[in-house]
Amino acid sequence: MTRRVVAVLSVVAACTSAAPSASAPGSLPARRAVKNAGDATIRVLLSATGTAPRIASPGGLLLTDRDGALLARGTREAVWRVEREGRRVRAVRPDGVGTVWVEMPLMARPMNGALLSVGGAPYRGDLALYAGDTGILVVNVVKIDDYLRGVVPLEIGTRSDADSAAVQAQAITARSYAYIHLTPDPSKVYDVTGGVLDQVYGGVAAETPVASEAVESTRTLVLRYAGRVVNAPYHSTCGGSTATASEIWRSNDEPYLQRVSDRIPGSDRYYCDLSPRFRWTKTLDAPVLNAALAQYLANYTSVPGRNPGVAREVTVGSRTPTGRIGTITITTDRGNFVIRGNDTRFVLRSPGGELLNSTYFSVETTLASNGTLARLTLHGMGYGHGVGMCQWGAIGRARAGQDYRAILRNYYPGTTVGPAE
Repeated sequence: MTRRVVAVLSVVAACTSAAPSASAPGSLPARRAVKNAGDATIRVLLSATGTAPRIASPGGLLLTDRDGALLARGTREAVWRVEREGRRVRAVRPDGVGTVWVEMPLMARPMNGALLSVGGAPYRGDLALYAGDTGILVVNVVKIDDYLRGVVPLEIGTRSDADSAAVQAQAITARSYAYIHLTPDPSKVYDVTGGVLDQVYGGVAAETPVASEAVESTRTLVLRYAGRVVNAPYHSTCGGSTATASEIWRSNDEPYLQRVSDRIPGSDRYYCDLSPRFRWTKTLDAPVLNAALAQYLANYTSVPGRNPGVAREVTVGSRTPTGRIGTITITTDRGNFVIRGNDTRFVLRSPGGELLNSTYFSVETTLASNGTLARLTLHGMGYGHGVGMCQWGAIGRARAGQDYRAILRNYYPGTTVGPAE
């Protein structure tokens, strides 16, 4: 999960009126707090595509406007194409006959207990389709716990029963994240995206028995601090110690996001050292490094003419209390460029665009005969931002016999687990 810097993204389409009562068939749900966070409805952006989405259901589907007025009934397996015209949308059945054009959104609901599919991928809940500036926004309107069934396996991986306590801890953190990102703002048409900007969501195709059981067995539970539901960031591998928020992001620290050692008591091992990225090495040769600087550096520091030049040296300027990069300085033939810690992950990328594993690394440089940098080698630990729950550490703790409450107490000191309200 990548930490979301703003509460909810601005979107390219706006609702045209206040949300109606949830009792209207096919209508958008009323936004209100509920005691069981898993029963709250969340809106997940699946795609914002310029092509016409294809929707279907093996049990047939109902198409309505936002107020629940019936537009059409789709037969079993019939694939409908969704089109836009300005700020209006409609659905067209296989024989080319379309519904009337409606103001956003067009709602689709499955019949006979079946699932809806978008482009062949099945999802629980309903779909809301909006006309955006450049295409159609496809939003899955679904209960949080049904959403979590398609999130938890992708965030913590496909796990065995032996890891169930870690998967339960993941379900609670993911539910807390989802719940606090619900918004009553009628100008926003979704609450979260289905990608790494929020929590990765794969719908029904991603579901596993262990993850679904974890969601069900923790169904009313969220993470709370001082009586409120809190954002509970998590990452893959801390590399030995988690970090405070201010070490990584431009934000204030939270009392429940402290530095937590992952060392196993009485040993020189760590709960997360079973992670394949507990230790790692990454080498960027000159062409790759200079291409990355040319493409990304100007997004994170001032670069005259957006041309950083050729790298000559990379040095660590400062480190955080947990040993992560505070700042690094990249020296080129055009000057010195200082980058803040977590920004290094976005600058020192691989050719395919993959982010640097973590900011927990040391630097080794090799110079060419002309004084430019021939090769940059980074020796690192951990994977992800390092704040909050270490997922591989949670797996290690689960295998050591800790339950999900103990795991969450360790990674979020001072928090309690309970219902949202």
